[in-house]
Amino acid sequence: MRYARLLLIAMLLVGGPVSTRAADSDLIAIDVLLLPDAPTAIRARAINAQLRTDYPDGFALDATHIPHITLLQTFVLTADLPAVERAVDAVFAGADLRRMQLRATGLFDGRVSSVGVTGITIAPTPALTKLQQDISAAVAPFARHGGTAAAFVDTPVSPTIGWTINYVGTFGENASGDNYAPHITTGIARPDYVDQLAAAPFAEFGFKLSGAAIYQLGDVGTARKPLWTAPR
Repeated sequence: MRYARLLLIAMLLVGGPVSTRAADSDLIAIDVLLLPDAPTAIRARAINAQLRTDYPDGFALDATHIPHITLLQTFVLTADLPAVERAVDAVFAGADLRRMQLRATGLFDGRVSSVGVTGITIAPTPALTKLQQDISAAVAPFARHGGTAAAFVDTPVSPTIGWTINYVGTFGENASGDNYAPHITTGIARPDYVDQLAAAPFAEFGFKLSGAAIYQLGDVGTARKPLWTAPR
């Protein structure tokens, strides 16, 4: 599947141009994201609960791990956060998020280190694709490489943090633009359980958005700490 291929590419590729590297302690890992409506968030949490019956050590979708649709993940200087927020705000100000209609189409299956990862796939639309490209362009001047676990919430020490660092560091090259595959990650479990869940029948459904935000990332692309919320 396209999502699995993107996860594999992100796991294999590391870093980026040396010219954009910064000191580890100066960097923060951010996710510019969209918030799904309440019914969709409930569905995501229900899938997460299923995954945790198989793999209790996986993360729970809770108040500090929110269901979301990533537009961009990257490292930025902590000192640049106010400028990043202004740039992102300018893009969202011109996007009518309340009118955006999205459609969930299934579940993807992928791998993060030794565990399986799954989530709800979302059909790209012209409006969503343009928004992702506009956000990427707005944040590009502030993007940096060289992030470590110190850039994430709780400075994770885990088998998956190396994958996460690589994914964030290469998002612009491997998961943006033509490679953008919108989804809501719902959790991790044993690979065979994830495969089984993703292969089961899925009833497609339409949904709307409840907002947009910037979060500091945790391990496995989780949105952990709110940094900025788009005005409503």
